[in-house]
Order: sequence, then structure tokens, then C-alpha cells
Amino acid sequence: MTELSSVGEAVEALRAGRLAVVPTDTVYGLAATPYRVAPALELYRLKGRPATQPTALLAPDLDMLFECVPELRGRSGTIARALLPGPYTLVLPNPAKRFAWLCGETPEAIGVRVPDLAAGPGRDVLVRAGALVATSANLAGGPEPRRLADVPEAIRAACVLVDGGELPGTSSTVLDFTGAEPRVLREGAAPAAEALARVAAALA
Repeated sequence: MTELSSVGEAVEALRAGRLAVVPTDTVYGLAATPYRVAPALELYRLKGRPATQPTALLAPDLDMLFECVPELRGRSGTIARALLPGPYTLVLPNPAKRFAWLCGETPEAIGVRVPDLAAGPGRDVLVRAGALVATSANLAGGPEPRRLADVPEAIRAACVLVDGGELPGTSSTVLDFTGAEPRVLREGAAPAAEALARVAAALA
């Protein structure tokens, strides 16, 4: 379908296993329920992305994130609290291999996000859904969508659509904290150096 959907319609569709295009704090995301394998695989197929690549788990707040992945305590919890909510994707240890279908070839690590969303449809969808798996709503390798109109027609036609107006348009900064030293996997919407300094201070 290509018509716009209400928050309630989008949440109902997501719970039923369908895909949605929703606004985040960075770009429009292609989203699905993270709790079942089939919707996640459909998300990969529609985007044209190999399922061997990881995709982030989005939660509306830290409490929900820790409920989804209870092992994010200690060092991981300190890191998450230092940077989230915010425009970051954090790759953290996942010793219980939760949501393995979102983790690509490294089920012992998981990418997580808590977007810094102001009141609006994007936040409403995420809060009511509880958690989502989401990636930018573009075809693999294509430009990241700042507006709903920037989302490729092939994706829009297969999803319920939630319009949140024009977004910043730069994807999240991706930081990997699974090793002895943090790694910057993608410089994005916020400076990685600033984030690493905040984490170092929190862990000191």
C-alpha cells in the first residue's frame, strides 16, 4: 500500500508481521517486529541487503532495551546510559545470542539504538510497538531518505507509511564496544570522538 497510515494502523501492521516505513531521529527507517524471524528476513529481502549483515534493535527507552537484552549490564549498561537516547548505534556483547536473526554472522554481538525522538508519530510507533528492528529505508547502497518521498517506490509500495516530515537525513554513528578498545564503524549524525570521550568518562 502507498497511502499514509495512522500510528495505530502502523503498530497493528507491525505486530501482524508486516513492514513499515517510520521516521526516526536521523532518517526514515524500514522497520519490522524484531520478535519473529520471518519479518526480519522480509526486511532484508526488500532492502536488497544480505541477511549476513547485522541490523539494529531499536527500543523506545533504556528500560525496554534492557528488557529485550538483559545481559546489557555492567560495562555495557554504563556505555548505553552514557550515549542513549541519541543518534548512535552501539554494538555491544550479546552473550546469550538474543535476536540472533538480527546479528548477521556475529550472534555474540548486537547492535542497539534508543533514538532521541521528540513527541510525534515516530516516537508513538516505537513506544506502542515496544521495540523494532530497523535500517534506513533505502535500497542497499542508495541515498538515505530525509523525507518520505525520498524512500524508493519499491519499498513504499510494500510497507505501511508513517510521515514525520523532513528529518536530519544523516544516519546514526556506529560504535563497536565488543573488543578491548572501541572502534568507529561509521561516522554519522554525531561526532564519534565526542561519544568516545563520554564513554571513557563514564567508565573511569
